[in-house]
Formats: sequence, C-alpha cells, structure tokens
Amino acid sequence: MRIKKAYLPFIAAMCAVVVLSNYFVQFPVQAAIGPVNLADLLTWGAFTYPVAFLVTDLTNRRFGSAGARRVVVVGFVLAVALSVLLATPRIAIASGSAFLVAQLLDVAVFEKLRRSAWWKAPLISSFAGSVIDTLLFFGVAFSARFAFIDAGFGMEDGSLAFPVPFLGVGAQVPLWTSLAAGDFVVKILVALVLLAPYRVLRAFISDRSAVPA
Repeated sequence: MRIKKAYLPFIAAMCAVVVLSNYFVQFPVQAAIGPVNLADLLTWGAFTYPVAFLVTDLTNRRFGSAGARRVVVVGFVLAVALSVLLATPRIAIASGSAFLVAQLLDVAVFEKLRRSAWWKAPLISSFAGSVIDTLLFFGVAFSARFAFIDAGFGMEDGSLAFPVPFLGVGAQVPLWTSLAAGDFVVKILVALVLLAPYRVLRAFISDRSAVPA
C-alpha cells in the first residue's frame, strides 16, 4: 500500500489519539454529581477518542475516501502496536477491532454526505462510528463473555461485570454497560464541540475527493 508523505501528519495524529485513549480508558472519572458516581459511567478516554473521527474526516476531505482508508489502516496498525505498551492485550485487541470498523464506517458515511451542508458529514459519520466503536470496544474489553482473552494471555480477568446502577441512577446492570452508555453520551457531546474546529480547519484543507489518492 503506497503511503504519501502528505499522509504522515494525519497518521501521527491518529496514532496519538488512539494511544492516549487506550491509556485513559483504564481510568474512571473519580467524581460525583449529586447522587451519581461518575466512576460508574465514564472513563477519561471518552474525552479523547472522538478526536479520531475529526482526524479521519479532515483526512477524507483532504485526500478523498481512498486516502482516508489508507490513513485509517496505517494508523490502526501503528496504534495497536503502541497500545500494547500502555494497555492490556485485551484492551489493545478491543480497541483495534473497534477502531478499524468504526473509522471505516465513518469514512463511508462521510463520503455519502460530503456534498451536504458542511456539518452533516462530520456529525452523522461521527455518530454512526461512535455507536459501533462503543459497542465493540466495551463489549470486547470488559464484558465477561470475552474473559477468555485475558486467560489466553495468562492475565487476571479484566471484565467489569459487577452490577452498578445504570448511568448512576437506573436499574442494576454490569458496570461495562453503564460505562459504555456514559462513554457514548460524552462522545456525541464532544463530536458536537469538534464541529467548531472542523469548520475552521476545513477552510485550510481543500476538498480533494475528485483527485485520486
């Protein structure tokens, strides 16, 4: 697969976002809002990972969908390799799988909507990607169904299956389910905030979708 030098800043940004997110997702937010314990529904990774969709969308705008897929694949390989140093093998596997599927979905949706109003493509593609990313990542990384991954690497079970109130106030559910829901809500809020830098940066990044990547 041919990689242009122009792709390198986007690949570097993607790797940085994913590695940081894989590290921060291991740390719940230790705070409370009234009776709600944020540690039961949110990790710090939720604040950094949505930036990956911004990087993908800007790459798509600059190089077109073919170029964006190249950056996603290279970023995926490098980020997973680096993540092994900062996270458990199970989290690295979960992150890699979720990242690849979610980012490729983001590229496809963005491509369909790139001629719409400026905000539709980045927002809707980020929403679709966030749904898939959240389900795959938290399911594989923390559901008891995938505890065999930890066992295969001779590690303690890293599942987060003990019961907590859903989103801090609802019925009892496995902790990973509540974390996934809280993570998804934050991802969407961050995606909305990231529309501002996307609007600014798109003025400096020409739409090259018609040019072969």
